[in-house]
Parts: sequence; C-alpha cells; structure tokens
Amino acid sequence: MSMIIGGKSPAAGTTAPAVAPGDLIKESNTQAFMVDVIEASRQQPVIVDFWAPWCGPCKQLGPALEKVVRQAGGKVRMVKINVDENQQLAQQMRIQSIPAVYAFVDGQPVDGFMGALPEGQLKQFVDRLGSQGNMAEEIEAAVAEARAALELQDFATAGQIFGQVLQVDPEHAGAIAGMARCQMAAGDLDGAQATLALVPPAKANDPEILSARAALELALNPVDVSEIGTLKAKTEKNPDDFQARLELAVLLNGAGDRADATDQLIYIIKKMRSWDDEAARKQLVKFFEAWGPKDEFTIAGRRKLSSVLFS
Repeated sequence: MSMIIGGKSPAAGTTAPAVAPGDLIKESNTQAFMVDVIEASRQQPVIVDFWAPWCGPCKQLGPALEKVVRQAGGKVRMVKINVDENQQLAQQMRIQSIPAVYAFVDGQPVDGFMGALPEGQLKQFVDRLGSQGNMAEEIEAAVAEARAALELQDFATAGQIFGQVLQVDPEHAGAIAGMARCQMAAGDLDGAQATLALVPPAKANDPEILSARAALELALNPVDVSEIGTLKAKTEKNPDDFQARLELAVLLNGAGDRADATDQLIYIIKKMRSWDDEAARKQLVKFFEAWGPKDEFTIAGRRKLSSVLFS
C-alpha cells in the first residue's frame, strides 16, 4: 500500500515501538490467545508459532524464528502455542500439520506458512510483516489526527483523513464512525446511514460505532424546540412532573444544551429512579452514547449519575 496517510508515507522509516527483549517472545495458550495475539496485534504485528515437543522440524524452526524476531528490534512479537496442550485452539485455527506459523495484524491473520524455512526466508517474512505493522501505526496516527479535527469541528479535514483511512482499511471502526459523524455534521444523514451500513458484524458493538448510531438516531428524529418554554413553565409549577422533565431534557439536548438536559434527568433519578421503568436513566445513557465517551458533557454527566446511584 503506497497511500500517504496523515501527511507521511508509511514506508518512511517509522520507528518501532520500544519493547523489552523479554516481552518479544512468550508462551501462550487457548485462554490467553485473545489478549496475547488478537488484542496485542492491534498494537504491533504478532507471529504465532504452533509447535509440539515431539516435532523435529519445530525444533529447527523455533530457534531460528526467535532469532529473527529478536533481530527485528521490536517491530514484531512472537507467541508460541503448544498444540498438544491447546488442541481446541489448533482445531479452530485449522492446524493440520506443524510447524505452522500465522501472522496477525489488527486482530486478523494476514500471512503464514507451514514447515521449516531457511533463515533468509524467515527474515523476509518478518520484514514484510514489520512493514504492515508500520502501516497499522500510521493508520492509528491518522485516525487520531482526524478525531482531533472532528473535536475542533473541522469537518472537512476530518472527513478527508477518515476517507483516506477507509481506502486502506475499509473495516476500521473508528474511521467508519468518524466519517459518519462528519456526514451528520454536514446534514447528510443518508450518507451517514450508508457509511454505518458498512460496519462488519464483528465490529457492530464497537463503542465508537454504537455512539455514532445513537447520534444518528437522534439526528433522524429532530425535536420541536419551540416547546421548551412551555415545558419549563410546567416543571417550575410542578417540579415533580417527571414526564414534562423528561420531554424537556430531550428538547434541550436537541437545542444543544447538554448540561441542562443532563440536570433535568438527574433530578428525576434523584427523586424517583424507578419512575417509568427507569426512563430517565435510560434516556441519559442514550445521550452519553450519542455524545461519545470522551465528550466533556458525557464525562461530567457520568460523574453526576454515579454520585446519585452510589450515594
């Protein structure tokens, strides 16, 4: 991939992350596979060596592969899986003969081979994988840059960067959610719906995707803010008119007054959390999802909610 992301080429000598030598190679098992391989590969490439103590070629390949991984200086990690002790995992990975080596980047297998290879070919394999790791780092840096532009409401810049990322990684949840938010900000709700439809099933519950979907739901159901005055008068006359307060909170959020919208719902939760099957708490959580986990009003609102629920 030769596309330039975030203003620089991924091939332009990206510095590998600093990793302690003892962390480069480790034994793992079925229970730890998600953490040691899938999640770890979102930070840097992970090579998985499926082996067994009785396997002659494994004894030849293992040390040679470990040597090349160490020489790579932290560009990749290596995880060793004993297939005798982790037969279920070997079956899931469809390991039919050993040694079998798989390479993971961003949670997905991207390369691999079976049998022992000469050291020169192992070095090529690791170097190739390390380059993919640099691309993963560049993608995350670009997404971070786009998120920063989004927070500054520079939707044109954010949308351009998110678009570049999606050309390279069409399933990147953060980029999909960010692009949808840019489209919502531009009033292109149909475009936002189409973008969110691209989310792969495995990433449907990603927090950023859930947040973008919640924001789109609110945008697709606009409120008549002209009733704010009427509802405020109702709550001033009868502070415990919870239905009026709930409706007022929804309108205030629609008008962009997130702080007051939060306070209206917190009042209900303080007075009677169980009212209408906890409708106020559920509405507030929906707001938090739509605003996003890093939004200042989400953070402040969660603190208020926690102080009420756990006081």
